[in-house]
Amino acid sequence: MKKSYYLLPLTIVTSIVFSCSTKKDSVINRNFHALTTKYNVLFNGEQAFEKGLKGIEENYTDNFWKRLPIEPIKFNERSIGAIKFASPGDGFDNKDKESSKPATPFDRAEEKAVKAIQKHSMNIKGYEKNRQIDDSYLLLGKARYYTQRFIPAIEAFNYIIANYPKADLIYDTKVWRAKSNIRLDNEKLAIESLKLLVALDENEKNLSKVQRQSAYTALAMAYEKADSIQKVIENLTKSIELTRNHQSARNAFVLGQIYSELGRKDSARMVFRKLADGRGIPEKYRVHASIELVKNIEAKDSSNVLLIDRMRKLIRNTDNRKYLNELYFQAGVLQEDRGNIEKAIEYYLKSLEEQSNDVYQKTHAYERLGNIYFNKQDYLLAGSFYDSVLQVTTEEFENEKRIRRIKRKNKGLTKLKNYEETVITNDSILRLVAMTPDERTIFFEGYIEKLKEADENKRQRLLNSQNFGSQFGGGASFGGNNQGKWYFYNNQSKGFGKVNFQKTWGTRPLEDNWRWSDKSQVDTDAVEEEEEVQTEKTDSKYKVETYLSKIPTDPAVIEKLREDRNAALYQLGLIYKEQFKNPELAIKNLEELLVTNKKPELILPINYHLYQLYGQENEKEKEAAKKTLILNDYPNSKFAQIINNPDSKISNDKKVSEVDEKYKYAYAIYKEKCFEDVVNQVDILWEDIENSDLIAKFALLRALAIGKYKTKEEYKKALEFVTSNYPNSIEGQEANEIIKRIK
Repeated sequence: MKKSYYLLPLTIVTSIVFSCSTKKDSVINRNFHALTTKYNVLFNGEQAFEKGLKGIEENYTDNFWKRLPIEPIKFNERSIGAIKFASPGDGFDNKDKESSKPATPFDRAEEKAVKAIQKHSMNIKGYEKNRQIDDSYLLLGKARYYTQRFIPAIEAFNYIIANYPKADLIYDTKVWRAKSNIRLDNEKLAIESLKLLVALDENEKNLSKVQRQSAYTALAMAYEKADSIQKVIENLTKSIELTRNHQSARNAFVLGQIYSELGRKDSARMVFRKLADGRGIPEKYRVHASIELVKNIEAKDSSNVLLIDRMRKLIRNTDNRKYLNELYFQAGVLQEDRGNIEKAIEYYLKSLEEQSNDVYQKTHAYERLGNIYFNKQDYLLAGSFYDSVLQVTTEEFENEKRIRRIKRKNKGLTKLKNYEETVITNDSILRLVAMTPDERTIFFEGYIEKLKEADENKRQRLLNSQNFGSQFGGGASFGGNNQGKWYFYNNQSKGFGKVNFQKTWGTRPLEDNWRWSDKSQVDTDAVEEEEEVQTEKTDSKYKVETYLSKIPTDPAVIEKLREDRNAALYQLGLIYKEQFKNPELAIKNLEELLVTNKKPELILPINYHLYQLYGQENEKEKEAAKKTLILNDYPNSKFAQIINNPDSKISNDKKVSEVDEKYKYAYAIYKEKCFEDVVNQVDILWEDIENSDLIAKFALLRALAIGKYKTKEEYKKALEFVTSNYPNSIEGQEANEIIKRIK
């Protein structure tokens, strides 16, 4: 009895030891290794893999302003095929790697797959007896795919296809291998293998609906890489008809975007409407499908009203809070299309007020507001919105054509703002200079009265806010009948105080001598002196003498003010004429300049610009007067030649194009020795001419003009711009010769 008692544990231990062998083909051994692989090593690997997929989903952000990638993942194209991490899975003979820590969940998944293969593979006489090893190889390949090591991934997939041709996962493996080939730019090979897989299934019907969807999705990815857009449409359409899941919703959304890009608005609206109204559609695709309906609607379409109502419902739905910035923006677009500009502005501003990390969305909202005010000819406000576009634009998008266009437009607006400020400031000073002493005194007395009135209104508002705060426990906090309600216990009264404090002092840290910006030399005498200075400043702004003393009297200073004002007026005329296509404001500035100008060399170009502008505005009498003036007073000038021969032909007998005319005009200014005007003219025209064949000529002419009135270094820099951007042109070679001569 005692022998049998000791024999049973020994038998169990012996059985376990023998079942651990991977060289013995028995039922116990096969099942032991299969179960150990599935529920231990492989289970942990699959859990790590799922964690990695979840991380990708959480960290990946779709840019719905562009066509979505079919597979929501972003790979670094420069490092494709590189081994990124020194972690298990790089090979099967590195035993020391078990102690290294995986860099990502996918590396951990690869580690577990390798461990399963190394320790539990039962390859006996060329046949694998562990039915879980093919799953391990598939996990290994997928983990390598997501760590961007596609060649090793394909090796793992090929091993399954070669050694497990009848495995249940053989179809999934072929799809994953095709996806890896797509990432390696072997899309033709991927298309051939996937087409064969789909063709065989049409007869055998072995693929499930999800597997067929995966195959069609991979085919769409391959054709997208091969720029065969019609094939992409065919395969996406087939994929969304098979089953409803997250990928099918994404495929449908991409399909709608493609239709939109191709101008097939009806098809796009049909796809997006199904997504917007469908059941079980993921929230982000459902909401953005409604937004895409707005993008694909015609401006005068009667369904515009229905879409506005749809936007309002989505905005009111509290579940859509994280999409409010986009919904407000699209509501603004709809209102702008209907001509409700003020309502559109309101929605765009609401879009910007919403807290969102969607920087790209903000650039569009700022741009829309900038365009609205630009069209209203409120150029300074438009410039502030374009400034905001450039401030929020990230490095990822700063090279987009849209952003580059805004940069150029804003550059002109910045110049315009500076010139406008110069004109306003200098005009104000010159008007004061022209006044008699009595007129100046009367003017500043009136100004001081208005200043006192404004200060008194400000003081009264502050007093009213304090009184209003005291009604809520802000004023009589110590004693009286306030029942202990202290000022700082009331949020509203405290808010009033905070606003008024910040208006006066700005944001200051809580510390001693908080009124001082520099505390390195603070003492009592300095504080008292500062208070005296503040009092003196307050008193001085109410004295006429303070302002009279600032009026310039030096004739040289006064003349410089006139010259700067006139130069600004001329540049404003050019900017409004050439860049902003606003003939009314261009005429206003140039006519004003014609009255105040004292430079003889500017009379001709001013009159020629006015001649052109009057012609644009169909003011025949004024146009004829300017034409007569130019032809009679300047008969030998380039401008007179252009007027006399408006249809002149160049050497190859082809009609002169609009860009040729602009170049002729710029060259005419150069010949008249107005070099600064040449540079400004080319800068203003640059956006319109940058794709012209004459762009190198413009660039060289600009450089030559710079060389006439700026430093040698600036001249050299302008020439280097020509040589670097147009090295193979005649102008580029000529600029290079000039640089050599300068050296």
